[in-house]
Amino acid sequence: MAACSATAAVRCSVNIFVRDTVFTSTNICRLSSSYRGKGYTSWRTCSSFTPSCSSESSAADVIEHYDRLVRCGSLREDAQQRYVLQRLTQLQHILNMYSNSKYLSSPPPKPHTKDDNSKPQRDEEAHDTTAGNGGGELVAEVTEDKSNPRPPKGFYIYGDVGTGKTMLMDLFYSYVGNTHKKRVHFNGFMLDIHKRIHWRKQSLPKRTLGKMFTYDPISPVAMEIGNETCLLCFDEFQVTDVADAMILKQLFETLFKTGVVVVATSNRPPDDLYKNGLQRDTFLPFIDVLKEYCHTVSLNGGIDYRRLDKATSGKLYYLAEEPGAEVFLDELFKELASTQKSVTGPRMLSVLGRDVTLNKTCGSIADCTFDELCGQPLGASDYLEIARLFDTVFIRHVPVLTLTLKDQVRRFTTLIDNFYDKKVRVVLLAAAPLHRLFVHSGGEDEKDRQLLDDLGLSGEAAQRLTLFTAEEEIFAFQRTVSRLTEMQTEPYWKAGDRRIWPSEEAFKRTDCEGADH
Repeated sequence: MAACSATAAVRCSVNIFVRDTVFTSTNICRLSSSYRGKGYTSWRTCSSFTPSCSSESSAADVIEHYDRLVRCGSLREDAQQRYVLQRLTQLQHILNMYSNSKYLSSPPPKPHTKDDNSKPQRDEEAHDTTAGNGGGELVAEVTEDKSNPRPPKGFYIYGDVGTGKTMLMDLFYSYVGNTHKKRVHFNGFMLDIHKRIHWRKQSLPKRTLGKMFTYDPISPVAMEIGNETCLLCFDEFQVTDVADAMILKQLFETLFKTGVVVVATSNRPPDDLYKNGLQRDTFLPFIDVLKEYCHTVSLNGGIDYRRLDKATSGKLYYLAEEPGAEVFLDELFKELASTQKSVTGPRMLSVLGRDVTLNKTCGSIADCTFDELCGQPLGASDYLEIARLFDTVFIRHVPVLTLTLKDQVRRFTTLIDNFYDKKVRVVLLAAAPLHRLFVHSGGEDEKDRQLLDDLGLSGEAAQRLTLFTAEEEIFAFQRTVSRLTEMQTEPYWKAGDRRIWPSEEAFKRTDCEGADH
């Protein structure tokens, strides 16, 4: 009986999810103005994947676009948002005709040995080429010409979740007429940086007995990026990994000196980045570099606009205790799978030389458990690959998350961050309502104690370092709740339909390596 009622209910609900109508860009744009009062979500529906919604002409006025969205009810008037956008508009007009080529000059120094008299071999010389040009032009080095004026300063926009930071940055980005620009989630950017560093190290000639190479690939990698783009827009700038923290100063110092302009959004002010992280003293100089080359602007209106969006796309968040919830998800998967030109079965993904298996998939739909996605040692690279291949993901059996499950909380937050950025649609089956999913109880476990011993740290460190206190997880989960709230809305669901938008085109906006130049 439960199965029959669930089947009937899901067929009713799936009419919201899967419609026969094929939406064109114009229809999607019109949708945004039809959801009056919806604010942030409806704007993203219009703007995120529809270049036609905003002209790239240098004469285009971002403020006028913002005003139109306010007048038609897609956005609410917000004085702080307007102030930030006015400042971004000034930078937009500068960047339309900007080039960082004058900050670049001759090729960088090659890897050298301790024997200063030895000349680099011919095969050594071939290893400092730009990764993206197939071994063509040599990467440019930062110019030392003191007569060059400083490049324009970028912006670091920080504030609470759901205040419109990403919306404003995306609106600014869509109006920058300069083609040498990239927009990327910070997780994806750092993954790309580590890939480039690894490629350069692997490309070095083999060491010979008695000669040791001294070679630092960080600056050459930054110079590669400086050759590729003059504007970098980062969503969700955050530092939680010690490996990232150790390279950021040198990386960004070189980026800024090559004339790259950075616009970033974050939930944290600059001084709180990598707060209480391991070896934070070595990270602090990066904050000074960031402040020197970027204006710091706060966007804290006190309103989470995502929570104001009430038009949900059917029911996408189920409680395990609800009668027939599991059956309902089974039927919903079958209905959605019936639109795919594929059969249901497991799928193996290859990520950085590793195999990641999803046990139940059908075309662009994956039906996963929380343990599959967050109980295993997976990270941003794995979630980005899942987001690339699937537009709809079921996540079943999400437990009540406690501080004892810090690893799972980190992975779940990273998973939702990447899914949200790539417009992946999610259906969840959880043990508790969203606002009660993360309980700030529990704490140090056996793994924490073992790690303290391995690092040679005292018990006091566990009370101070975020690696053990879960302070970063508690802070970041507010963003997860806000994003999951928006991800249940009808505009978000429609924006994630890749039957409308070709998957490769949809990903160009955020992929570091595949973005338009």
